[in-house]
Amino acid sequence: MSVADDSFADDSAVASPEEAGKRQAVLYEVRDSGVAVLTFNRPERMNAWGGALASGFYAHIEAAEADPAVRVIVITGTGRAFCAGADMGGLNTISAVTVESANKTDVSALVAEKHPYFLTQLSKPVIAAINGSVAGMGLSQALMADIRFAAAGAKFTTSFARRGLIAEYGISWILPRLVGWGVAADLLLSGRTFFAEEAAQLGLVKEVVPPQDLLDRTLAYAEEMAANCAPSSLAVMKRQLYADADMAIVETSNKAEKLMHDSMQRPDFIEGITAFFEKRSPNFPPLSV
Repeated sequence: MSVADDSFADDSAVASPEEAGKRQAVLYEVRDSGVAVLTFNRPERMNAWGGALASGFYAHIEAAEADPAVRVIVITGTGRAFCAGADMGGLNTISAVTVESANKTDVSALVAEKHPYFLTQLSKPVIAAINGSVAGMGLSQALMADIRFAAAGAKFTTSFARRGLIAEYGISWILPRLVGWGVAADLLLSGRTFFAEEAAQLGLVKEVVPPQDLLDRTLAYAEEMAANCAPSSLAVMKRQLYADADMAIVETSNKAEKLMHDSMQRPDFIEGITAFFEKRSPNFPPLSV
């Protein structure tokens, strides 16, 4: 539950309490392309995790998962941060946190309904468009997305070691799988800040994009996936990716053989093959939920 990193703070993002109170914590849009866009919308708090932002995020994610019209989910943020960590009472009060007050913190309430790994359990691909600074809990959430794009110059940090905390909520599981053991040890144990460009070199993000082009590029990628990939295939392959991570190769291969047989019984397979030979875009049915 790494606290929001005040080293990322930007005074230009500060809004009055009245303005902030009127703003939806998470924006939600379902586009005609089949892509749902969730936007963290507390820029005055660096989109710090907790409260209305966390509950709004879960509610919209569940809506996207249940909506047959949604095929791909994109997550991004407003302002200069994607999510700069857990909200422990506001950036201006973090320095006043004491051992006594920290011991009274309800961690489960701060994290809210689910741990970040629940993104890996969804049937639909999740793509993070990391628009700015991402730290602690925000990084845990971003790494549990299936694919990540990042704005050039965006700052990344695990930050836990520098807050007297530990590798939280599955980040010690996902990070070595994304970047390897040695790099994961470096990023977790040093808690150092690094930038989007290094994140791409390490394999944490797919592409680094100029900030003004980030959402357009991410949406283009997501919409191409939504238009051309069978929702049933995406759902099964996503389960395979995460479930097979700790399985032996023989067991994984045997399981895949059965899954392949099952996929060939679905109408998606016929449509995919027919579209290929007819040189047209496939018209896959929505995922049955």
